[in-house]
Amino acid sequence: MNKQIKRGSLEMAGAMFISGTIGWFVLMSGQAVLDVVFWRCAIGAPVLLLICALMGYLNPKRLGWKKFLWAVISGVAIVGNWLLLFAAYSRASIGIATAVYNTQPFMLVGLGALLLGERITLDKILWLSLAFVGMLAITQQHGETPAYGAGNYLVGIGLALGAAFLYAVAAIVVKKLSGTPPYLIALIQVCTGILLLAPFAQVAALADQPPVAWLTLLTLGIVHTGFMYILLYGAIQKLPTAITGALSFIYPIVAILVDWIAFGHNLQWMQWLGVAAILLAAAAMQQGWGLRRAAPVC
Repeated sequence: MNKQIKRGSLEMAGAMFISGTIGWFVLMSGQAVLDVVFWRCAIGAPVLLLICALMGYLNPKRLGWKKFLWAVISGVAIVGNWLLLFAAYSRASIGIATAVYNTQPFMLVGLGALLLGERITLDKILWLSLAFVGMLAITQQHGETPAYGAGNYLVGIGLALGAAFLYAVAAIVVKKLSGTPPYLIALIQVCTGILLLAPFAQVAALADQPPVAWLTLLTLGIVHTGFMYILLYGAIQKLPTAITGALSFIYPIVAILVDWIAFGHNLQWMQWLGVAAILLAAAAMQQGWGLRRAAPVC
C-alpha cells in the first residue's frame, strides 16, 4: 500500500468514525433539532471559510452564478437532510436511523435513472430488493424503545428515508458542479443553512443552557462539520472509489456501537438481519458485486 492510499484510508476512516458519533452529540445537546442544525451551520461556516481562504478558493472566478445557484440548491437539500436525520434519532434510535439512512445509494440510482437517463442493471435491482427486504425486517420488529426515545418508531424510519432521499438529491445536484472545489461547495451549503434557519432558530435561548449544550454544539460545528469535511474530501481525492465505498461502512457500524455503549440500546435479532441486509446491499452497489454480465433493464 503506497503512502497516499494509506493516508487516504486513515482520513476516510477518521471521517466515518466522526460521522458515527454525531447522533450522540445531537441528543446530548438537549436542543431542538432545528437549533442544532442552525448552530452546526453557524459554527461550521467560519471553519470552512478559513479553509477556503487558505487554499485560495474564494476567488470569484472559480464559481459563476449558475454554479453558485446549483450549490445553494444542494445546500437546501443537505440542510433538509440533516433536519430529518437528526429528528429520526429520537424516534427510531441512532443505530436504526443510521442503517435506514444508508439506503441512500439506491435513492441515488433511482434519481440517476429518472433525471440523468442512467441505466439500471439487473444486479442493482437484486441488491435493491435485498435492501427492501431489510427495510421490512426493521419495520416489522420495533424492539425496545431507547432511553432517549420519543416514540413514533415508524415515523423515525420515514424521517431517515426522507433524509436519505434528500442526500441523493444533493448528490445529483453536485454532479453539475464538477470542477468546483468541494470545500467551497460545503461552505455555500452551510451558509445556505444559516440563512434558511436563522428566522426560526431560538438563538437567545442558548445563553441559558448548561455548558454541555455549548460544548456539544461547538463539537458538531468544528469537528463534525469543519474537520470532518477536511478528512472526507482529502480521502476522496486520494482513494479509489472501491476503497472509499468500503470504508464508508465504518459510519453505520460506529453509530450502532455508540447507541449500544452510550445508551444501552440493543437491536432485536430481526433488526440485526435488516441492518445486515441493507449494509450488504449498499456495499454490493458501491463495490459493483453481482452477476458477471449485468444486462440493463431500463
